[in-house]
Amino acid sequence: MSNWSSDHEVDEMVEEEVDSIVEGIQEEEPPAPIFRRVHINRNREEGHTQLWNDYFGENPTYTPAMFRRRFRMNKTLFERIVSTIENGVPYFRQRRDAIGRLGLSALQKCFAAIRMMAYGCSGDLLDEYLRLAETTAHKCLEKFVDGVINLFGDVYLRRPTAEDLQRLLNIGEQRGFPGMVGSIDYCMHWEWKNCPTAWKGQYSRGSGKPTIVLEAVASQDLWIWHAFFGPPGTLNDINVLDRSPVFDDILEGRAPRVSYVVNGHQYEMAYYLTDGIYPNWATFIQSITLPRGRKAKLFAQFQEACRKDVERAFGVLQARFAIVKNPALFWDKRKIGKIMRACIILHNMIVEDKRHTYNFYEPSEFYHGEGSGTSHVDLSYSTDRQTNLHNLMGIRNDVHDPQMHDRLKKDLIEHIWQKFGATHQ
Repeated sequence: MSNWSSDHEVDEMVEEEVDSIVEGIQEEEPPAPIFRRVHINRNREEGHTQLWNDYFGENPTYTPAMFRRRFRMNKTLFERIVSTIENGVPYFRQRRDAIGRLGLSALQKCFAAIRMMAYGCSGDLLDEYLRLAETTAHKCLEKFVDGVINLFGDVYLRRPTAEDLQRLLNIGEQRGFPGMVGSIDYCMHWEWKNCPTAWKGQYSRGSGKPTIVLEAVASQDLWIWHAFFGPPGTLNDINVLDRSPVFDDILEGRAPRVSYVVNGHQYEMAYYLTDGIYPNWATFIQSITLPRGRKAKLFAQFQEACRKDVERAFGVLQARFAIVKNPALFWDKRKIGKIMRACIILHNMIVEDKRHTYNFYEPSEFYHGEGSGTSHVDLSYSTDRQTNLHNLMGIRNDVHDPQMHDRLKKDLIEHIWQKFGATHQ
């Protein structure tokens, strides 16, 4: 019995040792796989050479008209933008790497950014032609947008100066609306595909998709003077107007003073043309929903025709830059806002570049601000005056005055009938 018990104890010890070895083997984690970064020799020099020969060489492959259609702008304007961006943004300067090889050129980087904005395409779609990776293309877009805003925003998305206001007033007077400086609307919605789930209820209207709203003021030449982007798509015109800074300059006393005469009455506050949802303020003139009589019908016809300026500006902006027409693929709302702002700046640059081809009215001096109409801007008026609460409330009451609105609208109806009634009978 003693021999059997000792043998049994030995067997148990062996089994325990074997079990411990097996458990140790099972607890050991398998070796982690080694992931190596795949290096692709894209031959970026070939991409720059191909791009140069296609569009910028002495005998380019594609015509200037094809360049204008694909880049949304003339070649001279594109070269000016590339030169300014290259000198002002260090990221776009061509450098050599550790082995002395040249990196991507500013032309390739700007081409990638503008092509993504114009066509709304993804970054990897440009890899075969420009020889740059998808992540690089997205970085080019972000840096390009920041560069456009910082280098061109102060000029091409500015507040109207006194000279700008005089030109806009002269154009408005020739169109039958003395004192009119543009049209305002918020009708452009940009779909936000990658909107965070927690925000979708705030940005979606009904069962639709989440959108972000753009409010803008545009003149007849499609120049966008004011842009307010960011409110959720569930808001209407009134809600957006409550958040908009469109009247901040007037309320704070920074806007130049204007004066004009309509039907023998003098007014000193410019106005915008709007649709019917906007309130009856002295700075808004709406159409007539159900016009009765020839005067009312003629006024509604002219008002609705002129108010389409902002609608046309939205349509042209989306046609030029498909990135703001297609669903936004970015997660960060700030990046989306920067892209919209950069597109508006580029849009205004294109408008200025083509402005010499416009011929709205004769004589042409009215367009350049040299007319002899009744609309004038007080150039001696100081826009740096101090404002207190009393002055602020007084200006606010003048802006929201419904009686002034009704009086101005009646005078405009009579003015348009006297000016154009004989030719529309």
